[in-house]
Amino acid sequence: MAAYGAEQRVRLPALCAGWMTQTFVHWAYPVQAVRALVPEPLVVEEYEGSAWVGFTPFVMTDVRPPGVPSALPGLPSFAETNLRTYVRHPDGRDGLWFFSLEVACPLMLGAQVIGAPYHPGVLKVTRSGETVRYSGRRRPGRASYRLVVRPGAPLERPTERDVRLTSRWRAYTRRLGLLWETPVEHEPWPLAGAAIEELEENLTSEAGLPAPAGEPVVHFSDGVRHVRMGVSVPCARTP
Repeated sequence: MAAYGAEQRVRLPALCAGWMTQTFVHWAYPVQAVRALVPEPLVVEEYEGSAWVGFTPFVMTDVRPPGVPSALPGLPSFAETNLRTYVRHPDGRDGLWFFSLEVACPLMLGAQVIGAPYHPGVLKVTRSGETVRYSGRRRPGRASYRLVVRPGAPLERPTERDVRLTSRWRAYTRRLGLLWETPVEHEPWPLAGAAIEELEENLTSEAGLPAPAGEPVVHFSDGVRHVRMGVSVPCARTP
């Protein structure tokens, strides 16, 4: 079973933040459809005979350097949305591979230096009554999405699948022929079920994936406030 809590301590974080109001929408995909978009030597991780692609919008808050107790002055909370899959390095460590990262804050684009596929855009997250609405449009480009979810009851005992689809502790990126690893640490996600009321997106097709098929698996979380993102380091050369 994937670790529910962080697998490692990030003792020297490069950045601290909170990830709030997060929805996880996951589709099962044929492994070969995802394999074509993930560089070697990473292996696409399978669960229940499928690869999984996650569409995860959220709000990033309290962004600050390590050792600073509050958010940077003038840096408000901002929306971010990523499209990702789950991979494993030959050394056995699992993690995330991002197809795209949509972000409303230009400062985050600095992570492009290690190959993080950030795209600037206009993104919005709002809560109204019992629903949460997410929307975004990449600028420039055609990529866009609209999602409305209704969070459900808290999951008191998350299943193995719940954990595997939400809890990963490193991300891999590729830049200049190198594979980079970025560790992360935070408290366990407080997960709830959720129902989709509206969903339109073309992030999957823009990434080169087939259109999602079948009903997605959906989770909601109010968020985690103590995120520590580590320094990115090269871990392997890629073909």
